[in-house]
Amino acid sequence: MATLRPPRSVSSRDSSDGSERLDGAGSWDALEWTKIEGHGVVLVNRDEAGTLFVTNFRLLFLVVKNQSAARQIDRSPSRRLLQIIGKDMRIIVFGFRPRTKQRHVIFDALLRCAKPARIWDLYAFTCGPSKFSKPNSKVRLLNEYFRLLGKGSHCASVSMVEEGSFTLSNDLWRISNTNSNYTVCSSYPFALIVPKSISDEEVIQASTFRARCRIPVVSWCHPGTGAVLGRSAQPLVGLMMNMRSNADEKLVSSLCTQLVDGKGSRRKLYIADARPRKHALANGAMGGGSESSSNYFHSEIVFFGIDNIHAMRESFARLRDYLDTHGAASSDGMSSFLRHGGSTWGGGNLSSMSASVSTLGDSGWLIHVQSVLAGSAWIAARIALESASVLVHCSDGWDRTSQLVSLANLMLDPYYRTFAGFQALVEKDWLAFGHPFSDRIGMPSVSGTSFDLTRQSSTGNLSSSPVRQSSGSFTPQTSNTSHAQNNYSPIFLQWVDCVSQLLRVYPFAFEFSSTFLVDFLDCVLSCRFGNFLCNSEKEREKCGIYEACGCLWAYFADLRSLEGSSHAHYNLFYDPLKHNGPIFPPAAALAPTLWPQFHLRWACPSESQAGELEAESRSMAIKFSELQKAKEAAEMKAKEYSVAMETLKAELRNEKRLSSSAVNLAQRASKESAAIKRAILSLGCRVNYTSNGDCTVDIESNPTGSQEKSIQSPPRKESDGTMERDDNSDLSVSVTVVSDDVSSSPLGQVCETLCPLRTRDGSCQWPSAGCAQLGCQFVGLKANFDAFDHLSIYDSYFES
Repeated sequence: MATLRPPRSVSSRDSSDGSERLDGAGSWDALEWTKIEGHGVVLVNRDEAGTLFVTNFRLLFLVVKNQSAARQIDRSPSRRLLQIIGKDMRIIVFGFRPRTKQRHVIFDALLRCAKPARIWDLYAFTCGPSKFSKPNSKVRLLNEYFRLLGKGSHCASVSMVEEGSFTLSNDLWRISNTNSNYTVCSSYPFALIVPKSISDEEVIQASTFRARCRIPVVSWCHPGTGAVLGRSAQPLVGLMMNMRSNADEKLVSSLCTQLVDGKGSRRKLYIADARPRKHALANGAMGGGSESSSNYFHSEIVFFGIDNIHAMRESFARLRDYLDTHGAASSDGMSSFLRHGGSTWGGGNLSSMSASVSTLGDSGWLIHVQSVLAGSAWIAARIALESASVLVHCSDGWDRTSQLVSLANLMLDPYYRTFAGFQALVEKDWLAFGHPFSDRIGMPSVSGTSFDLTRQSSTGNLSSSPVRQSSGSFTPQTSNTSHAQNNYSPIFLQWVDCVSQLLRVYPFAFEFSSTFLVDFLDCVLSCRFGNFLCNSEKEREKCGIYEACGCLWAYFADLRSLEGSSHAHYNLFYDPLKHNGPIFPPAAALAPTLWPQFHLRWACPSESQAGELEAESRSMAIKFSELQKAKEAAEMKAKEYSVAMETLKAELRNEKRLSSSAVNLAQRASKESAAIKRAILSLGCRVNYTSNGDCTVDIESNPTGSQEKSIQSPPRKESDGTMERDDNSDLSVSVTVVSDDVSSSPLGQVCETLCPLRTRDGSCQWPSAGCAQLGCQFVGLKANFDAFDHLSIYDSYFES
């Protein structure tokens, strides 16, 4: 129980750690502490001694480490007991020392914190501004209206709300601002969807014929067929059932728009009265009643027979007592297998055992849940399968009506089975349309009144525990408390229970998990956030809820953003494509069972395995996701390696091509070089290369070699006419090769520098050049050709 760490001192205002946050909402400074410590307090449920703290946020019990002496001292049968019944089905019993004021101090503190005189004394207000804030709920309601009318491209804003410029419409329906100041109906939202053919004046006239002025309005529109789901309060037909209203009849008949079958026929209207028929007739004595099908065009009246809030409250109390009596961990600290010698299990007598277990059926809770589920499924089927419109109401139109309409919406529209849609559904059909949360959950309202904390259960169930018979424990309250004085009833809790039953039947249809529903209910009951305070939208606006308190939806969204899809609020099996339309649970599937995560978490903690199985599945899913990510990363890496290998192969192929080309060029250059050498040597030249790549060609007049192929100087003519050879007239020709862009080979440079037969673009065509074709061995030397005149060349040189 001691889930929070208390401050170092008793008074939170003296705490040295005032900045510590409480699960994201508020701080320790906002808590008002009442402390009873020492070995005088015993938690009977677990037989543990410790220190008890009562705050305006929650109850803290810190267990004493060394309890051996404490248990011996505090086992006195005369200890004073205090039983605390939680709204979440938890029953806690504390034992106090006799002849002390400990029990009275704790009782007074509980009354002060759980039943404050003013709504502003609740923890949601005293904790100060919260980081979990969100835009005004009116903006969100308008955005949902725009979606229903097919105007999702429009986006609502605060200025739109203030200016009243939100009156959009389609072919059949429009958004009316006639209740913008809550003058028509104080428990309805500021904006209403009504038939386009009905004027605001007719809306005002029709409001006088419905209980609490809650006129028939549209809650959901079918985007394809035009059928609608409407809601209202009971008509004021009177005891004789003869009162009528033309404006109301016209408004209701406008819900029966023409069918889109091309024949111009009108669709059928079902008026679903959630009450038993006898209760509807009894309400006629107080001016209420039900409609007559003869007064409403093409209509049929259907009664669902769902009991009122008082029957639900007593049924819930019987269910809580059954679980505490027959659970594994009872509030008296004794197992149901050992209580009264095992008599609660029949003492081995199977008939007695069956009678004990049948007490669950006697509570009636599961029957009530089944009635709400069956009625909602019937409504959804009429709208989706018959294209009929349905108008739902009970007495005031804010309890059973909210249950049926919102659950039918959940079955019809897959959007409402997502996180965003579930928020829009709750804010529209529960908060905006005035479900009295303060009265039903037991919180103070704006007027300062709050519900009576007396227990609603039978004395027979209470006396089943020996602890409850102990001296000075408490005097049990009977169920005869006036209904007018106690309006507490688990209506909203029952609706969430119905949602959990649908989630059990259709595990692939919901984005959120059962854990989300449990946490959602706990936050609604804890008064941590302002979303579910007050009884209507008007009261929440009057109290400044949106500015002063934190937002539950923002808190949950922040939790989910920290862990992503691996958060416990996400449904692991959600498949939006599997159920992308309406769901219609058959009658055989509407047999409900106890919701383990909520009903059994305190009475049978080890038997509530659904949460553990879900956690194990989630852990496996996280591991699978991690492996999937590792696989994707490995595949990406392998793909990168494959691309790199292909690139290397391409580069290798290119290198091979270049190498082959270089070899060919080298071979060609070698052939050209050999040819050039032969040509130059044939001229009697000697080629010298320098380190910088320059080439010097020396031409000698008397080359070595064959005499037939030698090149000699011409004879010198003497005065007597004879020719005399001048052996000293050696010829030396020096040629420096100029750099050329055609070839980088030294021999190529020589050839291309000396060759006069180069092409116009400067490239050499050897060995297919002209010089080679002519068999010329003079390769175009750039030399002193006057010296060549003195050379004598034998014709035999050119002979083959």
